[in-house]
Amino acid sequence: MKFPDATKEFFAARRVKKDSPHTTAAYRRDLDAIAALVADASAIGVDELPVDQFTARTLRAAFGTFADTHAKASIGRCWSTWNQFLNFLVGEGALAGNAMAAVGRPRESKRAPKPLVGEQTPETLLRSAAVARTNARNPWPERDVAVLATLLVTGIRSTELLSLQCGSLSGRSGEQRLHVLGKGDKPRSVPVEDSLVALIDSYLATRKARFPSWRRSPRSPLFVDLHGEPLRRGGLRYLVDTAMRQAGVGDQRHPGALVHAMRHTFATRLAEDGASATEIMKLLGHASLNTSQVYIDATAVERRLSASANRTYGVVRTLGSGAQE
Repeated sequence: MKFPDATKEFFAARRVKKDSPHTTAAYRRDLDAIAALVADASAIGVDELPVDQFTARTLRAAFGTFADTHAKASIGRCWSTWNQFLNFLVGEGALAGNAMAAVGRPRESKRAPKPLVGEQTPETLLRSAAVARTNARNPWPERDVAVLATLLVTGIRSTELLSLQCGSLSGRSGEQRLHVLGKGDKPRSVPVEDSLVALIDSYLATRKARFPSWRRSPRSPLFVDLHGEPLRRGGLRYLVDTAMRQAGVGDQRHPGALVHAMRHTFATRLAEDGASATEIMKLLGHASLNTSQVYIDATAVERRLSASANRTYGVVRTLGSGAQE
């Protein structure tokens, strides 16, 4: 079997998993990158590359070259992709064994959350976004604050926000929920307060004023750009970046964290306020409890509560109160 045919069958088999387009594209990049390196070393065109060329020796060499220009996380993801791909080929009888066990893999490190820095930074950002900028070409504060507030109080991913429709909000007053389609097309719902719904309704009213011919329907995209077209990833990043700079909090985010910093801020605040890892997992749509536990570990809330429950603190508090008098 040749590489192009093998990848075609691999992705056909994965259709039942309902991978997102983003996931599929990432898998293809990883497979193509290593296959190109193996083909180059073997002096064979990628289209003619037989899968039996994926030996421990050729894959070690290819991953070594790949590692020279890629970060640890990218190498680990690529290793995982190839491990799944070769396991599939073994199951199909195209290979006798999976050589990835002989290929080195970076040790996974627990990623620290990257929330916005500063106790009042989210509030400062929202208050600033709500004010129309006289120097802006086409200000739309109602839309901007609705987008930012949705990110900050629901913790949804950028792709989830961009796929929201007008019908994604449902429920009676006080019981409203935002229905989200998460990774792997897994649905979940996030409780929202009436105050967020009011901001979204205010934005939708201005949207109707801006685009009189627009007719609201459950399948209409919830957030749009300044031309009335569905808001896209680049437009969302520009909106968030501009809002942060205008609010004077552009330096209050970690390098490389922009829209996703809103999600980390949401989760970190949940942990700080005593939410359990299970609650965080359900609200954020994590597949693993370990991912949610990172936020608990980062804030150390549970450890502080456990330490403060030490009975000896009863005497310490009494003595401390006496010392202050």
